[in-house]
Amino acid sequence: MSVTESKVDRKAVLKDVRRIVLKLGTRVVTVQDNALDRTLIDRVAKEVTGLMKDGYQVAIVSSGAVGAGMGRLGLKERPMRIPDLQATAAVGQGLLMNAYKLAFRDYDVPIGQVLLTDDLLSDRWRYVNAKNTLEALFKYSVVPVVNENDSVAVEANKVGDNDRLSALVTDLVEAHMLITYTTVDGLFTGDPTRTPDAEHIPVVDVVTPEMMAAAGAAGSAVSLGGMRAKLQAATSVTRGGGAVVIADGRKATLVGILSGDEIGTLFLPGDALIQGKKRWLANTREKGVVVVDAGAARALVDGGKSLLATGIVRVQGDFDDGELISIVDPEGGEIARGLVRYAAGEVRRIQGKRSDEIKILLDRDGADAVIHRDDMVIL
Repeated sequence: MSVTESKVDRKAVLKDVRRIVLKLGTRVVTVQDNALDRTLIDRVAKEVTGLMKDGYQVAIVSSGAVGAGMGRLGLKERPMRIPDLQATAAVGQGLLMNAYKLAFRDYDVPIGQVLLTDDLLSDRWRYVNAKNTLEALFKYSVVPVVNENDSVAVEANKVGDNDRLSALVTDLVEAHMLITYTTVDGLFTGDPTRTPDAEHIPVVDVVTPEMMAAAGAAGSAVSLGGMRAKLQAATSVTRGGGAVVIADGRKATLVGILSGDEIGTLFLPGDALIQGKKRWLANTREKGVVVVDAGAARALVDGGKSLLATGIVRVQGDFDDGELISIVDPEGGEIARGLVRYAAGEVRRIQGKRSDEIKILLDRDGADAVIHRDDMVIL
């Protein structure tokens, strides 16, 4: 594990943080029988309002719609059929938003509901529109409350879980920090519910494959995420230059975290700051994969070159031109992502070929680069 000693000055690391995404897990915002924990939501509203007075901007990504819907409908297990899940979410979304509305109303702070799906975030122009909406909410001192649109989302356009959604929203609003409230106080050397002697890890420099392998799956009948999903979200955010804290939301305070108290696990921001379109490219779900040879990998990573057909050795998946795909080196490591200028079938026809052969093979004029450098981010 790439772990940093707890002597890291957290306050110094977080001193420039002004925009935050706060993610609340299902088991944090619900209590017995999946009823919403109004006491906790009220406390969050009080804390967020206090931070706003100090110049912070906070967006909330809140789980709990499906859980609240299950409680209202008397369901013990998360529905498996899409129509049943959508109906449960439709019931729960109203309950969840009403709880936040009432909590923030005590402080005369308006909230705005934002429902997202993966296809919206995967399309660059709709992504920009969503970003502009959130920026306008911040301008009007509104607290955005974001959730996946579970009442209409199907498998093809689902984000998947709110840990991933929280990372995408952090990128979307270019927040400086993601705080994830869950039911454990951060990352441990093992599952603390099963391994009593598991040690708490206060600070993480880089999320390693060993950490991912040791992370468990989802821990309840109502939640989709688990520590693995939270580590994936932390990787995404820190790669974009943001900090992440995972903490027990029943005990942690936002003021304590931002003041540098040793609360939960702090994931340090990465050195290479990726912003704007490059950040979107780095963290949006890819539609396919191209494997390149060693020479092409060096040209991309070290030479600042575009991806040419001659360096491609294999194509995986089915994608259209203009979609985001991943570029993988011969060892299977992802080295870059970018917007491809050919559909998958065309790339298969021209892979390994010189640029002057593309027109003959496709019987039309084509771009020299399969992915242009301007449409690519190196990872």
